[in-house]
Amino acid sequence: MLVACSAYAVYTSYLQVDMHNGLGTFSYDVGLYDQGIWLLSRGHAPFVTLMGRNLFGDHASFILLFLVPLYWVIPGTSTLLVLQATAIAAAALPIYFFAQRVLKSGELAFMFGMVWLLNPAVNGTNLENFHPDGFLGLFVALGLYAALTKKWRLYAVAIALAILVKEDVLLLVFPLGVYVFARLDKKKGLATMAASLAVTIFGMFFVMRSLIGVPTRNSWRIPFGGPTGLIKETFTRPLNIWRYALQDDRPQYVFQLFAPLAGAFFLSPWLAAVAVPVIASNVVSTFWYQHNIQYHYSLVLMPVLVFACILGVQKLRDNFRPVAVSVIFACSVLAFSAWGQTPLSQHPRIVWKASNPVAKAGLDIITSIPADAPISVFDPLTTHLAHRKDVYFFPNPFKASYYGVDNTLSDKRLPVADRIEYVVLPKSLDVGQQTVWDSVKADYEVVKENAYWQVFHKISH
Repeated sequence: MLVACSAYAVYTSYLQVDMHNGLGTFSYDVGLYDQGIWLLSRGHAPFVTLMGRNLFGDHASFILLFLVPLYWVIPGTSTLLVLQATAIAAAALPIYFFAQRVLKSGELAFMFGMVWLLNPAVNGTNLENFHPDGFLGLFVALGLYAALTKKWRLYAVAIALAILVKEDVLLLVFPLGVYVFARLDKKKGLATMAASLAVTIFGMFFVMRSLIGVPTRNSWRIPFGGPTGLIKETFTRPLNIWRYALQDDRPQYVFQLFAPLAGAFFLSPWLAAVAVPVIASNVVSTFWYQHNIQYHYSLVLMPVLVFACILGVQKLRDNFRPVAVSVIFACSVLAFSAWGQTPLSQHPRIVWKASNPVAKAGLDIITSIPADAPISVFDPLTTHLAHRKDVYFFPNPFKASYYGVDNTLSDKRLPVADRIEYVVLPKSLDVGQQTVWDSVKADYEVVKENAYWQVFHKISH
């Protein structure tokens, strides 16, 4: 299993780094983390200019503090991508060891480890730039292994790490605490529930609210007017909730969650129920990414469903177990082929490779930009230039776009625009971008260009 995990980590790391060098990484989803962690590693406040707010105001991802020492040695987007690929691959190990322990078979355990690595939600997350959520695959799998084998010190470490990843991990860790309370150990279960609730409250109502003025920026994702509206609708017009859940691609999303595991987690319904709040949250969300299998929102629930499958197979008679695991494995292979994102799947994520001439020209042209200069650059290049205090993805800061806490700054010129020294743009812009550039280009002159890109420097007056 260790060989398979290592091969998976190397392969997905290669894909991600190649994607990064092919200009397939962006300000949001990786650049903001790269800039924020770099600022922390240099002793600065992590105000991320790529999004216009503090790193911990976006999400209470305290786990990122553990990456600061790594940035003293090997800072960069590639570091984050490789680390994510390694953590996701490593989650197969506690799955393998638990399956081997309860099924008494190295072969069946190996197949369950591969079920994890083949899952579309897992490899989809691996190819979706970088998200702290990627660590949850390992932490939750490790926590489940520790709880189910009564290794409580390891369990405490795993849960502590998990609740530091993001404020909304409460949706999984709290029900996990309920499961531990009801089925394994009451004190440990209560401690899990209390810790997850406390960290979430601290993160949202003390840290995030103090930094951005509100405990979360994502209440708009809850339909029917927010949390109270959804609760009211659930109890007064439940059929509306049902109709809503059947809209768009939501039924397909649920099918894509269940199909790779052949629904075998239903054989262990109490553990599988731990995943219900996350599934429900993703299904009802107005944010399309949450009910799409290729994005990171589904990763956190997959360890629960895989462990539930293992416990479900354990309940079967010995001679039925190989058949059941073979069916699950076959479904995982088919799902990987149909819905996976790697080049080994039928519909891989389409991105440029590092050898693409436009990408090579882009990386070449930015080498002359001073390390500390305030800059505005075309979005894919920001992840190669984020180690500075002032970096913006064009048209920011000349015209605010996806910037700040709310929409009050949208389309406005930010004061920092007067300090931008360099602008890097492709020679071809869309109409909106060209309009913005036309309004400011008189203040800049071309200092470097190639077949695809131009670097502009502010004219001294």
